[in-house]
Amino acid sequence: MASRSLAQTNAEAPIVAEPPRGWKLGVESLVVLTQEAALAATLKVLGSEHDIITITAEADLDEALLGRHTGVAILDAAATSNPIEQLTARLRAQFPDLVLIVAGRTGDQSALARQITLGTVYRFLHKPVSEQRVTLFVEAAWRRHTEEQAETSDLRATAGAHAVPRHRISPGTLVAGGALLGVLIALGAWLLLRKPETLTARPAPAAVPGSAGPARDAQVQSQIDKLLSAAEEQLAAQHLEEAQKLIEGARVLKPDHIRVAFLSARLAKERERAVLTQARKAASSGKLEQAIAVLDGASQTDQRSTLVAEARQQFEHQKLNERVADYLAKAADRLQGGQVIEPAEDSARFFIESARTLAPDNPGVHRAEGELADRVAAEARSALAAGNSAQAQHWIEAAADSGVSSDVVAALSHDAQQLQVAAKADALARLAQLFNQRMTQGDVVDPPADSAKFYLRQLMQSDAANPSTLLARTALANRSLDEARGALHHQDFTGARRWLAEAHEAGAADASTASVEREVAAAQDAARRASEPVGAGTLHQTHYSAPKFPVSARERGISGWVEMEFVVKPDGSVSEVLITAAEPSGIFEQAAIDAVRKWRYQPVVREGAPVQQRARLRMKFALEN
Repeated sequence: MASRSLAQTNAEAPIVAEPPRGWKLGVESLVVLTQEAALAATLKVLGSEHDIITITAEADLDEALLGRHTGVAILDAAATSNPIEQLTARLRAQFPDLVLIVAGRTGDQSALARQITLGTVYRFLHKPVSEQRVTLFVEAAWRRHTEEQAETSDLRATAGAHAVPRHRISPGTLVAGGALLGVLIALGAWLLLRKPETLTARPAPAAVPGSAGPARDAQVQSQIDKLLSAAEEQLAAQHLEEAQKLIEGARVLKPDHIRVAFLSARLAKERERAVLTQARKAASSGKLEQAIAVLDGASQTDQRSTLVAEARQQFEHQKLNERVADYLAKAADRLQGGQVIEPAEDSARFFIESARTLAPDNPGVHRAEGELADRVAAEARSALAAGNSAQAQHWIEAAADSGVSSDVVAALSHDAQQLQVAAKADALARLAQLFNQRMTQGDVVDPPADSAKFYLRQLMQSDAANPSTLLARTALANRSLDEARGALHHQDFTGARRWLAEAHEAGAADASTASVEREVAAAQDAARRASEPVGAGTLHQTHYSAPKFPVSARERGISGWVEMEFVVKPDGSVSEVLITAAEPSGIFEQAAIDAVRKWRYQPVVREGAPVQQRARLRMKFALEN
C-alpha cells in the first residue's frame, strides 16, 4: 500500500459500515481547553476522523461536552480557573466515558499523581509539547475510549438486549419479574428477541408448569427448531445481530443442543469475516486507526480469533511503516529546504531520529541516516572552504550526533584547527599593521578606540606572547618615555607624568622610567625655587637705568617708595614686572616699572643650565635738599 501523509489521512471522512456495539452514530469529538496558540495549532495539524473543538475558558467546558458526542478531552492546566485535580475529578464523575488527557508542568503532574494512578486521568502531557508526542497520546486515548465502549457493550449484552435501564426499575417491578421468570423462561426469550418481519412461523404456546413431560419436551423442541431455523435464515442474510439473538434464545431453552453449538460456531466465523472485511475496507482507504479500532472492538468479545490478531498485527505494522515513511518524507523535505539540524524539532535530523526510534532496522531509515551524515559533513567542508571557522565548528559539533564517522569528524576537526591557526595569524598581522600606522600618525593613545594603545590591547588579548605583540609593547613603552621627556622640556610636568604612566602600562623597563621620573622631580624642584623671589641685590646686574622722578611729585615736594617683583629670564632680561606696594599710591609706580624693564642681569644658572628667577626690591623716590 502506498505511503499516505498524516494530512491526507485525516482529511478523509471515516468509513464505518456497522458501528460496534455500544457506539453512537455520528462523529465523536475531541474537546481541547487551552489558551496557548502553539498547543492548539499542534492539535489542529493532527487532523482526525473526530471533530476537534477548541475552547479557551473553563466556563465553556460543560456546554462543549454536553452539546457534542465527546470521547476524548485535553485540558491545559494553565487555562483552568479551578485546581486541575478538582476539575478532572468532577468531569470523570459527570462523564464516565470521557478519556482525559492533561497538559501541564511538573507541579500539575504532582497534583494529579493519584488520579493518574487510578486512571481518572489517562495521560499527562508535559509542556512544551511536540507533535509526535501529542499524536501518540491522542491515538492511545481513542483506543482506550473504544475499549471502554466495547466493555460497556458486553455488559449490556450480558444483561439482555432489551433490559430496562437500572434507574427505571422499581422494587415492585423486581418482585413481579422474579415471579414471572419461571413461566416466561422458554417462550419469553424468543418472543422478546425475534423480529416479526423476519420470523414467519408462529411460536408454540408456552409450556404450562406441571404439565406432562413428553408434551412439554415436544413443545420446547418445536420452539428450538423454529428459533434455529430463523437464525439460519438471518445468517444467510448476513443479519448477524438478529441471528445471535435467536441462537441465544434457543440456548436458553436447551444449552447443550447440537444445532445451537453448530450455529454458534458458524456465527463466530461470520462475525470474524465481517470484522475482517470492515477492517480491511477501512485500511484500504488509508484509515488504519479505524481498522485497528474495529479489530480491537472484536477482540473484546469472548471469542478470540487468530485471524483478527494477525490482521491487527499487520495493520499495526503497516501503520508503523506509514509513520516512518511520513517522518522520512518530512526529513527529505527539510534537507531540501536547508533545515538540516535546526530548528531542533522541525529539522531533517529530528524527523530521522523519530523514524529511527520507531523502526531502527528499517532500510529507509538507514539510507536517510547516511544522507544526513553526508549533508552535515558537506556543510562543514563548505564552511571550512569559505574560511568561516565558527560556522565550521558548529557543523563539526553536530556531525558526531548526526552519524558522521569518527574518522571524518577527526579530519574535519584537524582542518578546522588549521583554519583557526591561519585566521589567528592573519588577525594578528592586521592588528600589528594598524598599530604601526597609528604610531606613525602620532595617534599613540588617542582616540581611545583607534589608537596604537587600543590595537596593542587587541594584540595582548589575542596572543600576549606573540613576537608581534612583544615588539608593539616595546615600541609603545619607548614612545611614551620620549613623549614624557618632551613634556618635561616644555615644563609640562602633568603631561610628563601622564606619559610615564603610559610607559609603565606598556611594560617599560623600571630603570628607564625611574630615570625620567628623577628628571621630572628635579625640574619641578627647580621650578618651585624659581618661583620664589630673591632679593634683586643678590643678582649680578649688568645694566642699570635710573628711574625718573615724576615732575608732579617734585613740584609738590612729595617723596615715596615702590615695592615690586619681576622675573629675570634665562637671557638676563626682565619681564613680568608686578607692583606689590607703593607709598603714596598712584605717584611713583609707572616710573619704577619703566626703569626696571631696562635693567639687565647675568643669567641664573642651575645644574649647568640658565633658568629664570623671580626677584623683588623696594625702589625709593626722595627729593634732594
